[in-house]
Amino acid sequence: MASRPVVQVRSLEGESTSTLPLPAVFTAPIRNDVVAQIHKSVAKNRRQAYSVAENAGHQTSAESWGTGRAVARIPRVGGGGTHRSGQAAFGNMCRGGRMFAPTKIWRKWHVKVNLNQKRFATVSAVAATALPSLVLARGHRIESVSEIPLVVSSSIESITKTKAAVAALQGLHAHADVSKVIASKKIRAGKGKARGRKHRQRRGPLIVYNEDNGIVKAFRNIPGVETTNVRSLNLLQLAPGGHLGRFVIWTEGAFALLDEVFGTYETGSTLKRGYNLPISKVTNPDVTRIINSDEIQAVVRAAGSQLTKRPFSQKKNPLKNRAVLFRLNPYAKAQIRSSIVAEQKRKAGTVVLGGKKQPLVKAGEGFTSNLLSA
Repeated sequence: MASRPVVQVRSLEGESTSTLPLPAVFTAPIRNDVVAQIHKSVAKNRRQAYSVAENAGHQTSAESWGTGRAVARIPRVGGGGTHRSGQAAFGNMCRGGRMFAPTKIWRKWHVKVNLNQKRFATVSAVAATALPSLVLARGHRIESVSEIPLVVSSSIESITKTKAAVAALQGLHAHADVSKVIASKKIRAGKGKARGRKHRQRRGPLIVYNEDNGIVKAFRNIPGVETTNVRSLNLLQLAPGGHLGRFVIWTEGAFALLDEVFGTYETGSTLKRGYNLPISKVTNPDVTRIINSDEIQAVVRAAGSQLTKRPFSQKKNPLKNRAVLFRLNPYAKAQIRSSIVAEQKRKAGTVVLGGKKQPLVKAGEGFTSNLLSA
């Protein structure tokens, strides 16, 4: 629905009251690779430093016994009269010793992220909230929602009671997503149960407002529902886990302010100095449609006959297969022919064998007389 020029503004009962033009930010390029990379870096900036105690594993007086006592040279606890005396200490392989490479609080916890890249990721995440397919793929229950993006009258910003906030979500047919969150509440696996985060649950709708006239306190106790100001949209809320398609409910004032926050393709942002919306590298990302278009097919040459090649070729023995032998050694054919001719001459007795004793041939009488007469 992001291609529509206008969006319906709904009352708290879900009825259409007016229309608003679609902000230009919803037509920005959606780059899930940029969103995933920036989310991974930005999420690190909320981490809290941790480390083991500085003296952990060294709270004992232990010295090595040295060599010559048929024991390892690891430091050992002194004294006597207890099991602890003589036990190895300090090493990471020892019981009660320190860990290998003890963690320190001066680890590099935070990551610097390019400001323009953070804005690019935020813009992509905002544009993805207007595609019902991405919102559904992320798991939000928006089957009964009348329109995506969902824009509500600014009167929702004046709600101060949670009961009225729940009624507003039910009137907009968005409470099904909250029911999904309530049903998904599970006890966390691991030690996080004992560290103040016992339960885990899905994310519900994100409500973006323009002015806080009680909306934050009204919605903060509803499971899975989050609120944020349109001037400070956060990638961690727009794409939790780096996954595009958060279900966002916009107030009328916040939706109308998006062109000022992010700007349009003609004018820059008024709240972000020198910022302009990113432009897609290609206007039509459907490469198959481009290739099959009449303009491209008119200039490309026709496809040739498809050559099917065997997936594998059986190895032939050139000593047994003449065709493979002649392919490897073209002169082999002449050698074989000459050897056949020589064999035929040998069998006929017309060939003079070299290297063997020749039969004795006696000279004739004419030859002998001529030789002696000289």
